[in-house]
Amino acid sequence: MTVKRMDNVGIVVEDLDAAIAFFSELGLEIEGRALIEGDWADGVTGLRDMRVEIAMLRTPDGHSRLEISRFLAPPVVADHRTAPVNALGYLRIMFAVEDIADTLARLGKHGAKLVGDVVQYKDTYRLCYIRGPEGILIGLAQELG
Repeated sequence: MTVKRMDNVGIVVEDLDAAIAFFSELGLEIEGRALIEGDWADGVTGLRDMRVEIAMLRTPDGHSRLEISRFLAPPVVADHRTAPVNALGYLRIMFAVEDIADTLARLGKHGAKLVGDVVQYKDTYRLCYIRGPEGILIGLAQELG
């Protein structure tokens, strides 16, 4: 048996509305929001009395999804949002964009900050890392040619 697809990537945030606005500006489309709780949710996460508000967003091509979560209970126990790019664990999400300059301008209005520089890799890509909502590390790649 092989994997059928990667279903989604999950990110935990404090401000769900701001994260939705940011990723919507990037071009993701919201599929829905829901409050998740109950025995089944406790069972799958291993967290007792879990209550979390989630939003599911879909990429324009329909192939990938991003689940953004805001935990109401239990309290958040760790914060990795400002970890450098060489930290163990979650690194970043990379999005292919049509125009990196335009994307940076639009996301800047939502607080995005460039990590290093926009660089060109051969004649293939323009690339950069940004810090998005709450310091989440995001990669942007513009295919050239």
